[in-house]
Amino acid sequence: MPGVPTDSLHLRGEYFLKTVYPKTVVKLVGVDALQGDGKFITYGGFSVTRHEQGEIAYQVNIEFKDQKYRFWLTNFVFTPYQRDRYGNFVPQQGVDIPLETAISKLDKKDLAAYLDETGAFCKQCGDKLKIYMLKAPAQKKEETTKKVVTDKW
Repeated sequence: MPGVPTDSLHLRGEYFLKTVYPKTVVKLVGVDALQGDGKFITYGGFSVTRHEQGEIAYQVNIEFKDQKYRFWLTNFVFTPYQRDRYGNFVPQQGVDIPLETAISKLDKKDLAAYLDETGAFCKQCGDKLKIYMLKAPAQKKEETTKKVVTDKW
């Protein structure tokens, strides 16, 4: 990113995390780095009986230097869903499976589907980040509040 200073890249990265993934918890790590913790839902089943299989929590890291940035997604943890007594799918309490050790705890077919969805999510996230880093964040317009005067009719 020639000609773009570190603080502008930092603002663009923060704007990206807050607008594209609003449920992501953004933390400032040092002066020149951001860290976001979020999750996405994985689906399984056929087209008619498609339902939530679980959720995958992730961590996105973005580092900035003068005219440069880099990012990576890490710490993927799968939490399976189960049906509750009302028929809704909710996360199982106390069951968190890191994806790097999931081969011993999950079925190979299910694990392959989760890894495919994770790869697609990472690719999509990276593509969106590149787009947001190229453009400046939108400035908030100051809205003038209109006052209604009720004593002068």
